Amino acid sequence: MEASKTTLGAWLSSAAPESPWQAWCGDAWRSWLLFRRNPLAMAGLAIMLALVVLAAIGPLIAPADPLAQSLGLRLSPPGANGYILGSDELGRDILSRLLYGARISLSIVLMVAVAVAPVGLAIGTIAGYFGGPVDTVLMRITDIFLSFPRLVLALALASALGPGIENAVIAIAITAWPPYARIARAETISIRNSDFIAASRLQGASPLRIIATQVAPLCASSVIVRVTLDMAGIMLTAAGLGFLGLGAQPPSPEWGAMVAAGRRFVFDQWWVAAMPGLAICAVSLGFNFLGDGLRDVLDPKSGS
Repeated sequence: MEASKTTLGAWLSSAAPESPWQAWCGDAWRSWLLFRRNPLAMAGLAIMLALVVLAAIGPLIAPADPLAQSLGLRLSPPGANGYILGSDELGRDILSRLLYGARISLSIVLMVAVAVAPVGLAIGTIAGYFGGPVDTVLMRITDIFLSFPRLVLALALASALGPGIENAVIAIAITAWPPYARIARAETISIRNSDFIAASRLQGASPLRIIATQVAPLCASSVIVRVTLDMAGIMLTAAGLGFLGLGAQPPSPEWGAMVAAGRRFVFDQWWVAAMPGLAICAVSLGFNFLGDGLRDVLDPKSGS
């Protein structure tokens, strides 16, 4: 066993890889070694893995139906009447609602991230590569979106589209792409006159092919770091929309809606709002810690 570990470590750490696959695995291994030296990044990774696991198996381990009401046991404190984290104003188990709500919150964050990152990357790389009028038009559109506070614009769009998870995702996505476009544009401007780009042009590659195969992959790491850092903001925006009744609708166990429902009892039955609030806080911290760790690993300017 020790010999196999030594052999694998030597293969991953080889300074002269024999294949592209070995080179990729070696880079991934060195990135992991750098990442795991950051304790906060590891804490963020642990929180994210826990969120994914809970979202996947939440229905299997939830102690009760998240929609089942028991008015006779309403507002039970944590640990009383079999409620580990207490019950809400309708006697529903808060722990079960948190477990089911993890799936909703995670799906919103992932859908927004998957939607906005490619859009921002495409707009930024096209603007940075072509420059001139194309850059001016695309960046002025980006500036228009950036001129509005994100939450205010998301609230306006969600109000116009109507309440619901799908509309909340659309509203958040429309407001979230501009920073990725700005980052991708800056990265593209710094590399568009590089020798390897000129070589691709001389070989007859079209501008769109150069952007897709040469420019976008080099900008992807910065965009990925920004997406990870922005996931906390996306989570808070989604919770804010749910708090105001523009996200997931009752009786759906969405964390922001749960905080809104518990605000009437915050002084006497604090757990109704505090438990989902703590869940939102923990997950947001996890996203921030993970993003900081990925920035240290993926940022080519970090010098690590």
